[in-house]
Amino acid sequence: MRKSGKILASVLSELESWVKPGQSTLEIDLKAEEIMRSQGGEPAFKGYNGFTGTACICLNEEVVHGVPSADRLIEAGDLLTIDCGVSYKGMITDSAITIIVGGGIGKHPQMAKLIKTAQKALDKAIEVAKPGVRTTEMSKAIEKVIEKEGFGIVETLCGHGVGFEVHEDPYILNYYDGHPGPVMQPGMTFAIEPIITLGNPKTKLRSDGWTIVTKDSSLSVQVEHTIAITDKGAEILTKRAK
Repeated sequence: MRKSGKILASVLSELESWVKPGQSTLEIDLKAEEIMRSQGGEPAFKGYNGFTGTACICLNEEVVHGVPSADRLIEAGDLLTIDCGVSYKGMITDSAITIIVGGGIGKHPQMAKLIKTAQKALDKAIEVAKPGVRTTEMSKAIEKVIEKEGFGIVETLCGHGVGFEVHEDPYILNYYDGHPGPVMQPGMTFAIEPIITLGNPKTKLRSDGWTIVTKDSSLSVQVEHTIAITDKGAEILTKRAK
């Protein structure tokens, strides 16, 4: 999984500096697969429950599971999320980034703050992850950061165990639902992924059967890392160079 995570971190790092206005989401997807395979990795998402892409690529109001398309072009100032999974020798890691295409403040003045808040929530969740602590402490940490800024938490989507499969138990909610959750132990691996919105967090499914968007068309952000619980705490397996 460490090798899988290293490959995935490289894919997302390269894409972050490579993407530019005018590209299609399919171009980005093909580039992701090219980088991945050049390092010995395989797309964990491709073919998963019939998904056709290497990555889930979302723009602006799209929340998750955006299907790469030659007809979907990115523009300067768009909010772009790339969620990708790598399989290396059968072991899977999962990670996502959200960036503003072309840099700057983007098409909405709150874009940068939305990304920063999601990232802070992810960081805080990882900080509390350690042996003997219940998984819901991560959920509480995420919720606290997001609620403080007044953004919406998409409750129907969440983090999860990962490793032998893309999705494994337990689920890692981005809010506290009152249940204690399992106790973390060394060797456990999780994909932690705050998913937040600028407006109402209610979502709907597009006609393609995959892409989930906000009902009110407000902006959405997803950031994600795969972590491993060790004797000392949490190790970020998908940590990027910067």
